[in-house]
Amino acid sequence: MFLVAQAAQVNFVVGSHVWVEDPEEAWIDGEVVEVNDEELKIESTSGKMAVVKATNAYPKDPEFPPCGVDDMTRLAYLHEPGVLHNLKCRYDMNEIYTYTGNILIAVNPFRRLPHLYDSHMMEQYKRAAFGELSPHPFAIADYAYRLMINEGISQSILVSGESGAGKTESTKMLMRYLAYMGGRAGTDGRSVEQKVLESNPVLEAFGNAKTVRNNNSRKFRWETTFDRDDVERYKLGNPRTFHYLNQSNCYELDGVEDSKEYLATRKAMDIVGIGTHDQDAIFRVVAAILHLGNIEFAKGTEADSSEPKDEKSRFHLKTAAELFMCDEKSLENSLCKRVIVTRDETITKCLDPDSAAVSRDALAKIVYSRLFDWLVSNINNSIGQDPDSKHLIGVLDIYGFESFKTNSFEQFCINLTNEKLQQHFNQHVFKMEQEEYTKEEIDWSYIEFIDNQDVLDLIEKKPGGIIALLDEACMFPRSTNETFAQKLYQTFKDHKRFSKPKLARSDFTISHYAGEVTYQTELFLDKNKDYVVAEHQELLSASKCSFVSGLFPPLPDSSKSSKFSSIGSRFKQQLQALLETLSVTEPHYIRCVKPNNLLKPAIFENNNILQQLRCGGVMEAIRISCAGYPTRKPFREFVGRFGILAPDVLIGSCEEVSACKRLLEKVNLKGYQIGKTKVFLRAGQMAELDACRSEVLGRSASVIQRKVRSYLARKNFVLLQFSAVQIQALCRGQVARYQYECMRREAASVKIQRYYRMYLSRNAYQKLYSSAVLIQTCIRGMAARCDLKFRKQTRAAIIIQSQCRKYLDRHHYLRIKKAAVIMQCSWRGKVARRELRKLKLAAKETGALQAAKNKLEKQVEELTWRLQLEKRMRADIEEAKTQENAKLQSALQEMQLQFKETKVLLFKEREAAKMAAEQTLVIQEVPVIDHEMISKLTTENEQLKAMVNSLEKKIDETEKKFEESSKLSEDRLKQALDAESKIIELKTSMQRLEEKLSDMETEDRILRQQTLLNSSSRRMSEHLAISTAEPKENGHNEPLSALPSKKFGMSDSKLRRSQIERQHENVDSLIKCVAQNIGFSEGKPVAAFTIYKCLLHWRSFEAERTSVFDRLIQMIGSAIEDQDNNDHMGYWLSNTSALLFLLQRSLKSPGTVPRKPPMPTSLFGRMTQGFRSSSANLSVGPLDIVRPVEAKYPALLFKQQLTAYVEKIYGIIRDNLKKDLSPLLSSCIQAPRTSRGNVLKSSGGSNGNSPPTSPWGGIIDNLNGLLCTLQENFVPPVLAQKIFSQIFTYINVQLFNSLLLRRECCTFSNGEYVKSGLAELELWCCRAKEEYAGSSWDELKHVRQAVGFLVIHQKSRISYDEITNDLCPILSVQQLHRICTLYWDDNYNTRSVSPDVISSMKILMTDDSNDDDDDGSSFLLDDNSSIPFSVDDISSSLQEKKFSDIKAPEELIENPAFQFLQD
Repeated sequence: MFLVAQAAQVNFVVGSHVWVEDPEEAWIDGEVVEVNDEELKIESTSGKMAVVKATNAYPKDPEFPPCGVDDMTRLAYLHEPGVLHNLKCRYDMNEIYTYTGNILIAVNPFRRLPHLYDSHMMEQYKRAAFGELSPHPFAIADYAYRLMINEGISQSILVSGESGAGKTESTKMLMRYLAYMGGRAGTDGRSVEQKVLESNPVLEAFGNAKTVRNNNSRKFRWETTFDRDDVERYKLGNPRTFHYLNQSNCYELDGVEDSKEYLATRKAMDIVGIGTHDQDAIFRVVAAILHLGNIEFAKGTEADSSEPKDEKSRFHLKTAAELFMCDEKSLENSLCKRVIVTRDETITKCLDPDSAAVSRDALAKIVYSRLFDWLVSNINNSIGQDPDSKHLIGVLDIYGFESFKTNSFEQFCINLTNEKLQQHFNQHVFKMEQEEYTKEEIDWSYIEFIDNQDVLDLIEKKPGGIIALLDEACMFPRSTNETFAQKLYQTFKDHKRFSKPKLARSDFTISHYAGEVTYQTELFLDKNKDYVVAEHQELLSASKCSFVSGLFPPLPDSSKSSKFSSIGSRFKQQLQALLETLSVTEPHYIRCVKPNNLLKPAIFENNNILQQLRCGGVMEAIRISCAGYPTRKPFREFVGRFGILAPDVLIGSCEEVSACKRLLEKVNLKGYQIGKTKVFLRAGQMAELDACRSEVLGRSASVIQRKVRSYLARKNFVLLQFSAVQIQALCRGQVARYQYECMRREAASVKIQRYYRMYLSRNAYQKLYSSAVLIQTCIRGMAARCDLKFRKQTRAAIIIQSQCRKYLDRHHYLRIKKAAVIMQCSWRGKVARRELRKLKLAAKETGALQAAKNKLEKQVEELTWRLQLEKRMRADIEEAKTQENAKLQSALQEMQLQFKETKVLLFKEREAAKMAAEQTLVIQEVPVIDHEMISKLTTENEQLKAMVNSLEKKIDETEKKFEESSKLSEDRLKQALDAESKIIELKTSMQRLEEKLSDMETEDRILRQQTLLNSSSRRMSEHLAISTAEPKENGHNEPLSALPSKKFGMSDSKLRRSQIERQHENVDSLIKCVAQNIGFSEGKPVAAFTIYKCLLHWRSFEAERTSVFDRLIQMIGSAIEDQDNNDHMGYWLSNTSALLFLLQRSLKSPGTVPRKPPMPTSLFGRMTQGFRSSSANLSVGPLDIVRPVEAKYPALLFKQQLTAYVEKIYGIIRDNLKKDLSPLLSSCIQAPRTSRGNVLKSSGGSNGNSPPTSPWGGIIDNLNGLLCTLQENFVPPVLAQKIFSQIFTYINVQLFNSLLLRRECCTFSNGEYVKSGLAELELWCCRAKEEYAGSSWDELKHVRQAVGFLVIHQKSRISYDEITNDLCPILSVQQLHRICTLYWDDNYNTRSVSPDVISSMKILMTDDSNDDDDDGSSFLLDDNSSIPFSVDDISSSLQEKKFSDIKAPEELIENPAFQFLQD
């Protein structure tokens, strides 16, 4: 075990607090319970007993503050366990920074602590003295900045630590503070602070690679998140398909969004001055490198040659050439061939596939290296360091000491750097110790410390060092790793820092300051070689892309050959230059520590941290301090702690310095030093003082215990004496109380008798009194009821008399009114009969047109009948043909079957005949021939042949008939199509004739009415005040005024044209007015009311043909083209829904509502009905605004189209809100971050560039915005309820499905975050009220129950029945199983439900899968995008609205044709 502080022998006593080693916890604390010579028996705080040697135990400070100390030089015991315990105590309190002198130790919290790094914190550390405030990187930066300004000395800040310890974040904080202190405005308007801060993401994105211990790099991650155009342009795809990206199998990181990182990098490149053109070129080069990595090689046709492996490799080769803007063939030759230049000739050598792959990687590496150098140079030029500045502050982010299972050339170089920096660090610490001693003016001697110069000589000495031997091996082509290792073994076999591991052929071990590291030399030679291939240089310098050619400027002729360059030597030179720079600056150190390898907060691994403290040199610095005077106590603190050793010293008024000296002399301590402000103690002296202090405290405790025991005994005696006296007093008191009780009982019995006699007398008196009062009450009530009955009879008689007089008067009035009406009807009938004779003559003129119309109708009916007859005949023919074909096919199959059977029978007969013939040949003794059988068989054979021929003929005839029937059906089909086209033409012509006829009827009707009105105006002026009008062609109903007699002579064409033009002008005026936003009146849409009243006045609903509805539908369709404007959509949703409500109330289909008798077909009947309606109007009064109308087909079609538009506008508004909420919901459900808990409460920091609201706040803002829009446009509440219900359903689906699909979302902290957001939504529903929110909150039941399950504690104790019945009754078994298996607690590490519950769910899922189909086993929710309302819902919502108080638009009121809107 490596101990940093060798303490002097300490005399431990029973009760001393000590630290001892532990294999698991590194160090544990305990108390000495027994001392046996050199062994101590210790009981730890955890209860474990241990026996250790006294030399292996370290004293523990019993007065150590629970929160630790911010500077570990102030520790009473400066040793390894004390340092570790102090760091742990501070880490538990989120105090991640601690000083060790002027060295800052930073422990990575693995969580965001934004309060430590805001601008307010920077202002606090500005101009604050070092050590005045808590440890912080800002304090180091401010101290360095003040030294540079005040002393004129250049400063350097070295940030070190292993990968994942937080070096990059600490460097960012330093750069941010220095830029804050010294930043100035740049030439392009951006401050130097911005450029410095934004340069880090760019360099980190291109230069910080992923390691096995750290996942914070951006390299080759954001390159996969190009825009779609860039992906297509660079021909990129899934990162898993690229060789340079799939080596680590790490494509995504928890909590890191590649798209945001990519946008942040692009923004940073803009800020540091990299233009768009250069950015495109950079990404082009990166994409080309990715394609280079996918080029694979195979053996070529020639020996030891290579070529692209397949078409895929050639595609990547071609793409890389296009991106580099170079020739494809030249690129292939540069990878597969090598040119060797000799004195006499140039030789082209082919490379094998392995060498070609090495050449490919070399090209990718040199291109990326040049690209990174260009970025660094460009950023430095952009920041613009002052060339005249004499002083600087350098910030160095250096990697820490590394020791893995496999250590190669990279670890060798890294550890060399740390050895160099450790030497520099030791010298600095030693210097600081000397300065401290000089400042305190104490006597000191030279302190020895371990110097690692021998390790540095082993590695870098010339000649004879490891790097020199490596370069020498690389110069020889036949050198191998084994030969290089053997050379090392021979050269350094006697070196104490170098050793050879056992059973290793090519490994070697170096004893570094932080421990031994074994290196594997397999790739040392290859990694040390850095050939600059001339073919690659020539290829890329000739690129047509100026950016690529600029990365590879042309070399002089003497440099056009491949030269060897040693990476190790170049690295050593750069390291030496760095140390030279550091030597002329004042160094400051920040040691970053990674508390655990899990990269999680609140985990403190002691062994891991101790190893990092040793590797970082912190323990070496403590060892140097312990070599001198490790314990330094201010005078006041020293006297306060050890004053009890010599109480007489504190008597009187003496100085602290003299008091300290007298105390130290009193305890006979040697070797200490008294400084100006502190007491300096040697290692172990603090323990001796504490031992003396403990002894004095022990003696004092014995005296205190003796005094306490004496006090307790005396107190016990006094208590016994007092108790005896009390018992005697109690006994005497008991006797006296008994006598008193007897006397008291006797007096009480006398008193009870007296009160009982009084009670009996009073009770008799009360009964007599209540009986008298009851009798009086009944008599008075009977008199009052008689009086009330008389009054009721009198009032009823008066009411009967008044009703009788009223009935008689009303009966008289109705008889008079009936007589007047009969008189008026008789007079109007007489006038109508006079005019009927004149109208009959005029009616004959339209007879011819009517006859033509009837004739055309008959023709159409006849053609329609013929077409239907033709269709039926065609169907019958097709059916008969099908049946006939089926019969023929069945007959054909039967014939073929008979034919086959006949052939088989014939073949059998022939075989029988042959066999019979053979038998006749064998038996020659009986020559008998059966001629009858032969003739019979011959006859049957001929019959069969004839039958086969007949069958073949029938088959041919059937095929011919089938072809003829097919042709006939085709001809009939053509005829039917021709007949249909003729019918369509006839219908068109008939429609045109009907239109002409209706126009002529309208014109004639107008002329007749004008004539009628002119002739009867004088005679009916006293009786008729309202003139009637008939509906026009487009549904208008213009009021007819009495025209002057001089206008009757105008021509028919002019009159017809003026009427039609006036009608179209009115429609145009209406559409022009309502197409604009004319607002609302008394909370009701003006446009809908205006349209309805105009259509009602023009009688458009009753017209058979009209174009008004089509134009209105077109107007609405053009008005809602701007679908992204919810305010505009809300206005039209309000108007269309209100108009639909009015139509629903008014329009009735024919036959659904009892109405007036059908309009007579004769002109006399229509005129009579018109006069009747006029008289009815006169008697009833003005028409209601909404009244039932028998609608024709155009009106009903208009209502259906309007319903479709209401549903369309509703869907647009709903989908717009869904589109706005989609990105916010994806942010809401992401994996939780530690800063999420404050997102809903604050804006996330004081930085002005931070987003103002959280995603949940954005959702609430969108909901409030839509609610305000709907309220301002007076949209019916039922539609608002449906919109918000579907939106909340959408939120429920998105959040719930994300919980089930992403494990990082199904966590405890994410559940708390989503629960807080749901609480915001619930609050919104309460504020919006039920009128608009409706049942929206109930739509979130799935995600509410799921989140409730996530945040509940002690899930392992919950049974399955409790989950399904109480916690999550709405969730299915599949959903519950998914949540239970995905759940993990990132805050408290609690377990999910018990395995028994999981097994129960699996059994139920298996049963459900057997019973249900596949669709029923899905655990995801579907979003419902249907229309959830009907016209009746809108009608019920608007039922209470009154439209009588709506004011028409001024634009139409000023038009004389729309004066009816004011009625």
